[in-house]
Amino acid sequence: MSNEGFNLLEGLPERPEKGVYFDNNATTAVAPEVLQAMMPFLTEHYGNPSSMHSFGAAAGAGVDEARQRVMHLIGAEGTHEIVFTGGGSESDNLAIVGTLHAYPEKRHMITTEVEHPAVLGLCRDLEKRHGIEVTYLGVDEQGHLDLDELRGALREDTAIVSVMRANNETGVLFDVEEIGEIVHGNGSVFHVDAVQAAGKVPIDMHGSTIDLLSLSGHKLHAAKGVGALYVRRGTKLRAQIVGGHQERGRRAGTENVAALVGFGEACRLAAANIEQENTFVRGLRDKLEAGLLATIPDCHLNGDPEKRLPNTTNISFNYIEGEGILLLLDRVGVAASSGSACTSGSLEPSHVLRAMGIPFTLTHGSIRFSLSRYNTEAEVDYVIQVLPPIIERLRRITPFNEQCATF
Repeated sequence: MSNEGFNLLEGLPERPEKGVYFDNNATTAVAPEVLQAMMPFLTEHYGNPSSMHSFGAAAGAGVDEARQRVMHLIGAEGTHEIVFTGGGSESDNLAIVGTLHAYPEKRHMITTEVEHPAVLGLCRDLEKRHGIEVTYLGVDEQGHLDLDELRGALREDTAIVSVMRANNETGVLFDVEEIGEIVHGNGSVFHVDAVQAAGKVPIDMHGSTIDLLSLSGHKLHAAKGVGALYVRRGTKLRAQIVGGHQERGRRAGTENVAALVGFGEACRLAAANIEQENTFVRGLRDKLEAGLLATIPDCHLNGDPEKRLPNTTNISFNYIEGEGILLLLDRVGVAASSGSACTSGSLEPSHVLRAMGIPFTLTHGSIRFSLSRYNTEAEVDYVIQVLPPIIERLRRITPFNEQCATF
C-alpha cells in the first residue's frame, strides 16, 4: 500500500481504548475464572501428580477434576476416555498416527481438502515420508461434503477417516454422525477434529459414531498449550510420546497441572454457557453480518448461512485484498483475520475457499470475524460503522492486484 493509504483513516471514529477482538477462532482470552483456578497450582499445589506425598496428591486431584469436566462437556462415558495432550495439533497427530501405527497393515486414510493445517500438514508428511496414501475429499460451494464421494473412497486398507466438526474459516458444520456410520460400515476408525466446535455447539459422545475426538483449550478460553483427545473405549491407539506411565500409557510426560486445571474450568464454563453461544453470540454475529452485507456493495457471504458455528462469519469483499482491510481495521482497533495471503507476488489464497470454488477476486478479499461471549453489541456497532468507509476508500485508491485476479 502506498503512503497515500495512511490518510484512509481520516474522519473515522476514535478507536475503543481496549480495541475490538473478533478473532476468537484463532485464540480466545483466558477467562477470569480459568486464571483464578490455575493460580493455586502455580503457587501452592506444585507437586508432581504422580508422586505419593500430599503435594502430589493435591496436584493429582486437580488433574482428576479437570478430566471429569472435559468428560462432562463432551458427554464421554468415563474419565478413562480422556487423554490430555499439549493442544489440538498434538491431539490430531496422536489420533491419526496412533491409529496408523495400531493398524500397520492398512496404508490408506481419508480426509478433506478443507481441514485445518494440523491435519493437512500431517497428511502431506505421511505421504512424503511414510508412503501413506491419502484421499482428499472435496466440498461444494457451501463447504459441504459429498457423502457418495466418501463411500467411493473407502477401501479395505483404509485405517482412518479424519474430518473436522466445524471449519475454522467458514464455521460450516459437517454431519459427523452420518459420516461415522459410513466409516464404521467399512470397519475403519473415525476421527473428528472438534477444536473449533467444542463449547460452541453441543457434543455428546454417548452413543456417537465418533471413535476419536480432538479438543484444544485455547479455543474455549483456557490457556494455550493444552488439549485433549477423546478415545472411545476399545479403540486401538499406539502412543506417540513414550516414556512414563501417564495418561494410561497413551501419552507420556509429567502433566502441565495448572494448564489442565484451567482447561477443566474452561470446559465447565463452556458447558454452562452453550445456550448463550447459540443465542447471544449468534445474535451478535447475525447483526454484524447483516449490517456489513447491507451497507457494503460487492461482498459475499462464504459458506452455509445456516449450518455453521454461531460465532463465525466469513465475508469476501470484491476487488481488494484482505491484508489491506486487516491493516486498516487494526489501525482503528479491530482484530479479525484474512483467508488469503497475497503480498509481494506470494499468492496463497485460502485453501478452504478455493476448495469451495470461490472466485479468486473474492478469495483474496475474504475476512473472517469470529466472536465470543465476551464481545458486546457496542463493538458490533463500531465495526459496522468503520468497515464500510474503509472498504470504499481502499477500492477507490488501490486497484486490485492483477496477479491475484489471474492466478
